[in-house]
Amino acid sequence: MEQEDPRTRILDAAEELFYGQGVQAVGMDAVRAASGMTLRRVYQHFPSKNELVEAYLRRRDGRWRASLAVHVAGAGGTPRDQVLAVFDWLGRWFAEPGFRGCAFVNAFGELGATTPAVAAAARHHKEEFAGYLAGLVEAAGAPPATAAHLALLAEGAITTAAIHGDPGAAADAKEAARLLLDGSLDGGMDGGLGGARP
Repeated sequence: MEQEDPRTRILDAAEELFYGQGVQAVGMDAVRAASGMTLRRVYQHFPSKNELVEAYLRRRDGRWRASLAVHVAGAGGTPRDQVLAVFDWLGRWFAEPGFRGCAFVNAFGELGATTPAVAAAARHHKEEFAGYLAGLVEAAGAPPATAAHLALLAEGAITTAAIHGDPGAAADAKEAARLLLDGSLDGGMDGGLGGARP
């Protein structure tokens, strides 16, 4: 850690502050103090706060999606099991100390109307997540529309967990996802949710 890249230190500090307190509540001086850098050094790497916010969101998007993909790939099982593993990963995330919901929704709520780059970053994150779910759903053999329904369940669970502070929202969403997924997989053969797998 002693030789950690200055840019990484600044981004680490910014992420903790922006996610924990909100983007608008955190000034560049707070990032400077948390990173242990001089203000001049911070501005050398990020000439404006907007550029720092954009870099924070880009990095968080990549890390978030990579962590999810690693978990799902490591879950093994059938393609159906891997779809449901998304909700297991969400449950782990919800239980982390300092969980405050979706960083992209939070940033969009604060700045989306006035900062097009933040709105674009939020849209990109949500589109990439939906696309990832679509790939899992396709591998499981479910109709494409199922992915959009599962994305809505996941987004609802994220918001519910953040507002109520209850990681159990992931388990509830997983059960709904299981019924939805199994209904879409089995509906053509046995008439619907009655054939849902245990």
